[in-house]
Amino acid sequence: MDLLNSNKKWITAAPLLGMLACAVFTLPQRASGQEVRRLRSDLESILGSFQSRGATWGVLVTSMDQGDTLFAVGPDSALAPASNLKLLTTAAALRELGPEFRFQTFLLTEGVVENGVLHGDLVVYGTGDPGISDRFYFEKDGVFHLLVDQLSEVGIHSITGDLIADASHLPGPLRPDGWDPADLNDHFAAGISALSYNENVVSFRVVAAGRGGEPPELHTVPPNAGLDVENVAETVAGSARPRLAILREDPLETIRIQGRITRGSRDVWRQMTVPRPAHFAASAFLAVLDERGIQLGGGIEVVNDPTESIVGRLNVPSDADRRRTRILARHTSPALREYLAVINKRSNNLFAELVFRTLGRVRDGLRSPNSSEQAVKESLANIGVPVDDLVLLDGSGLSAGNRVSPGAFVGLFDGMARSPEWPEYWKTLPEAGQRPGLPRMYRTAAAGNLRAKTGTIEGVSALSGVVRSQDAERLAFSILLNGARSTTAAKRVEDLIGARLAEFARGPGRVPATIVAGVPVVPQAQADDTGRYQVRNGENLTFIARRYGLTIDDVLRANPRLEPNRIYAGQWLIIPQRSGGGSQ
Repeated sequence: MDLLNSNKKWITAAPLLGMLACAVFTLPQRASGQEVRRLRSDLESILGSFQSRGATWGVLVTSMDQGDTLFAVGPDSALAPASNLKLLTTAAALRELGPEFRFQTFLLTEGVVENGVLHGDLVVYGTGDPGISDRFYFEKDGVFHLLVDQLSEVGIHSITGDLIADASHLPGPLRPDGWDPADLNDHFAAGISALSYNENVVSFRVVAAGRGGEPPELHTVPPNAGLDVENVAETVAGSARPRLAILREDPLETIRIQGRITRGSRDVWRQMTVPRPAHFAASAFLAVLDERGIQLGGGIEVVNDPTESIVGRLNVPSDADRRRTRILARHTSPALREYLAVINKRSNNLFAELVFRTLGRVRDGLRSPNSSEQAVKESLANIGVPVDDLVLLDGSGLSAGNRVSPGAFVGLFDGMARSPEWPEYWKTLPEAGQRPGLPRMYRTAAAGNLRAKTGTIEGVSALSGVVRSQDAERLAFSILLNGARSTTAAKRVEDLIGARLAEFARGPGRVPATIVAGVPVVPQAQADDTGRYQVRNGENLTFIARRYGLTIDDVLRANPRLEPNRIYAGQWLIIPQRSGGGSQ
């Protein structure tokens, strides 16, 4: 089904104001009142400020406390969500796996240990742990040292067979359909493997040789990467800037280092994804064995097919076959809650993909190629999320073919807020004005009051989350834009919308049904005793007028020499008192 040409109602960016007005006011609304109408007008104006031919907006804002729709533009439009899709993956993971779920990595064998010698192969079996790196440990290979510690405890000092890297637990393509080929060398598009190390990324360091005419030195971080590299670069004398290139047309091809580097110049660095993640992990593990004095008689082999894995023999009817497979060591990862924070706050794609595939493995074992998508849909449907139009080609949002509507995201927040997983889920969401995740909007009313996930791929920008309004009402929102020429401009629009929602208030006396725990209120700006206000960095006249319930004309009449387009931080303004019949 072509979702872009379905019968859903689409709203495009041009002509903006007429279409926006039609989309908003023809929808059934329970919300009413002057402040709601003012909010809608302001959001229309903010969207209208974005000019991009062919761009398509999907925007929905609802009250989680009152249940009414405050603003809507194409709320059912199935759009590419970019990294907003991680919101679906992490919610389903919390519901189906639980916050205490942990990945395990095993050392297995079918051999026999005699006098410290393992007669047979040593199998490193991964179940999808993305955290075997220095993100949670002091060293990149810290987990491998912990595993080797257990080998040493049983006295193993030699292995006669091969080191087998078994990644068969999560079969599937190295990268999902729809990932941009131009991205495949970049760290955010690392290959997916049940046995991953250093997030399947390696850094190249090229050091100029001591004499001209010699090839530069090449180092990898981490070392022992086991990659195919062709170094045809040359060190030259002089003071010219290095003209060195580290190239690879395809992730499976040889890496080529070419060009010139000036003697005495700074080192040249380049980060790249590894073409064979399981082999990469095994190479690093072998280096730890060597460092710890454990000799390996054979080489490295990789298993990706479950039918070739010794783990399959753990389930055979024969007791003799089961006894042949032994667990020599195991490592247990940190709790899933820590991994979900990495996914949503740092937008880590590899973490998202491995959690996504784990959901499919738990649901269907190895039976269905689309089990991950079905696992997420079924989990979210159970809390009322509309899933019929969801297209989930991956778990991270990197595929341009994913499709989610603003209504699905808003339904997600509403459903999760009623579930027991909500407190844990809330902790994973980036907070406006804070690193990591959402340092934007730090000098607005949204700071401390808004939590949302960003999203960006080519032509796509997204922001979906929950914001607490001025009178503590919870507003769920989703802002999706497809076909943008500038995602930078789109994010300015998102920030303006987020700040405006944080400033929204229905009026005095409003008591919300539920308060979002743990989110402090950012005090509203106040004029001093003389009725003056000092402009803060990032503020404009529209923003200041709204905060005091005034119009721009009200402020200009009180400040006759003020130039409305030349407002600067530190400037003092007279804030007039609102009359009894003025705007509310």
